Amino acid sequence: MKRLALSMILAGTALSATIAPAATAPAPSPADAKTVAAIRARPAVKTAFAALEAEHEQWVKNIITLTEIPAPPFKEQARGKAYADLFRAAGFTDVEIDPVGNVLALRRGTGKPGGKVVVIAAHLDTVFPEGTPVTVKREGNRLMAPGIGDDTSGLATLMSLAKAMNAAKIETPMDILFVGNVGEEGLGDLRGAKQLFNAGKYQGRIASFFSMDDSSTDGIVTGGVGSKRYKLRFKGPGGHSFGAFGLVNPMTAMSQTVVDLYKIPVPTSPKTTYSASVVGGGSSVNAIPEEIWLQVDMRSESAEELAKLEQAMLATADRAVATENAARSTKEGAISVDKTMIGDRPAGHSDTSSALVRQTVAAYAAEGVSARLSFSSTDANVPMSLGIPAVTIPRAATGGRGHSPDEWIDVTAEPSLKVKRMDLIALLAAAGYRQ
Repeated sequence: MKRLALSMILAGTALSATIAPAATAPAPSPADAKTVAAIRARPAVKTAFAALEAEHEQWVKNIITLTEIPAPPFKEQARGKAYADLFRAAGFTDVEIDPVGNVLALRRGTGKPGGKVVVIAAHLDTVFPEGTPVTVKREGNRLMAPGIGDDTSGLATLMSLAKAMNAAKIETPMDILFVGNVGEEGLGDLRGAKQLFNAGKYQGRIASFFSMDDSSTDGIVTGGVGSKRYKLRFKGPGGHSFGAFGLVNPMTAMSQTVVDLYKIPVPTSPKTTYSASVVGGGSSVNAIPEEIWLQVDMRSESAEELAKLEQAMLATADRAVATENAARSTKEGAISVDKTMIGDRPAGHSDTSSALVRQTVAAYAAEGVSARLSFSSTDANVPMSLGIPAVTIPRAATGGRGHSPDEWIDVTAEPSLKVKRMDLIALLAAAGYRQ
């Protein structure tokens, strides 16, 4: 393996979720408000609310316990096993870990077996590499640790909803599938969600989807920001920096690619972006490198604009190679570029007039919250791209410093319970629970 002498960040890693400006959702219709009010009035739901309140401290303990089980990208197995065990301890009998590592816990409804299901998911993985210290620090109601918000608190909130439904013996017409999925962060490339929708045992049965991946009391993601990620490897003959001076240099082609990438015009609406993010290569300060690589991240709210940007970026790399081969000697060999896709998150959106969005907005309004509708990049991208109604909803009321070592969430009881009540009512409405 060639030793890397150069590894630098040009513009951030660009591997985390990007959130576009939000818009306030319209007020719920009288019909949707009535539906939500009827659900909230049911005695079983009141029992479930009480169960959420009684379990608040256990929710906090679950957050701490799960956070301190490392789950770096592609190594979520230990946390997945622990999460599956929590479902079994909560009384679930239909619990499994699928071929890619997703934890699936099915709660049967009263409908016909094999019918449509509602999925609610939080992701097991964190963005942090193996070896990152994950001990939780607590200051009052603030918990701090890498990944504690994104998305470990989502896993704990999901578990609390499941346990509250069981405690209240709520029966929904539709099955509900609770999922702790892998591969949401970075180069995981939504592999857990893709397995669920494209290859898993529930493929074709999922009627709607909730992703728990937001720290707020009012956020609802209804649009999926798509992304394409590439690793470009520029290769050449290499040589001594003095003795072979004048030969083509792959670093020049890579550098020109970066410069020209930032000349590509993109629309502000739909928001479309790009980032030359990470580079590496070379072997010695006194050698023309044989290989230099570059990682590029491209995103858009529009699948069409993302495709146009992708083609423009690839053409830019080809032109940079051709320019370098024309500018210097190729007597020992020419510059080439290998273009490898390392990430492909589909773009999509959920119709804001869909029942899922309307009833979720109404669930927020019943708690006195005006929902904000926004675009982001989450597991919900996958169902959105397939035309399946999907939203991303809060996991905790307040948090910050996501994807940093001092990531934090606030676990004050009442704001946290408000989020759980909103989430529960939205889930019950989607599963057909009525008066």
